[in-house]
Amino acid sequence: MMRIMLDAGHGYNSPGKRSPDGMREYEFNRAVANYARSFLQNYENVTVYFAHSDDRDVPLQERTDKANRLNVDAYVAIHANAFGSGGWTSPSGIETYVYTSRPPIATQLAQRIQRNLIAETGLPDRGVKTANFHVLRETRMDAVLVECGFMTNREDIKLLRSETYRKTVAEAIVNAVASQFSLKKNSNPNPPSTNGLYKVQAGAFQDKKNADELVEKLKQDGYEPYLFQEDGLYKVQTGAFERKQNADALVSRMRSDGYETFIHLD
Repeated sequence: MMRIMLDAGHGYNSPGKRSPDGMREYEFNRAVANYARSFLQNYENVTVYFAHSDDRDVPLQERTDKANRLNVDAYVAIHANAFGSGGWTSPSGIETYVYTSRPPIATQLAQRIQRNLIAETGLPDRGVKTANFHVLRETRMDAVLVECGFMTNREDIKLLRSETYRKTVAEAIVNAVASQFSLKKNSNPNPPSTNGLYKVQAGAFQDKKNADELVEKLKQDGYEPYLFQEDGLYKVQTGAFERKQNADALVSRMRSDGYETFIHLD
């Protein structure tokens, strides 16, 4: 089993992390992370975790603690770059970082990611660099941080806003991860459901307190649960998939972690 942590840098409320015309960096980062997770679901025996959250700005220490606690195999932080003190500037392009000690596997992964991104986007190649960033220093697994273009460049920001570019970046990163760790594509992928989404339910309670406790436990174990009320019960679910095999994989993982789950089609 390959465990991968995707980290969309910063958050919606991070001060200053935005383009001169107002695009927040997290908008780009989270979109790429979502696309990357979707692409990774096409590979066998891969589990994807998020270090970030759409609900709040997750502190760096909490992100790396989570990765270390879950013992993931690789950590990929996704960012958009900036230069200057708030206005439009000329620097452009893509660069990928590893820790200052240049861990061999992380460096190889960074080189693959950098090559793929330059080939697919055509942006200037700013190279693979080293840095003492928290997410590179405090993680106990191979970790890289990717800067996917400059929010302060008038041409780069057009790309950073584009869903096509976001998908291209995600696919380039995933292809590099798959190549580095010899991931295998699912041999018999199920076709997408035409009737709805396959959802994994972890519990249903009359008492909301019990549901809230399960939600918190799932979050601590690296899942992304959501709570809703239906038929007089508080229900806790995590995951919504077009393909049943992805829901099956989540059920298997959750059961190995001690949760009783089942799948239903909405």
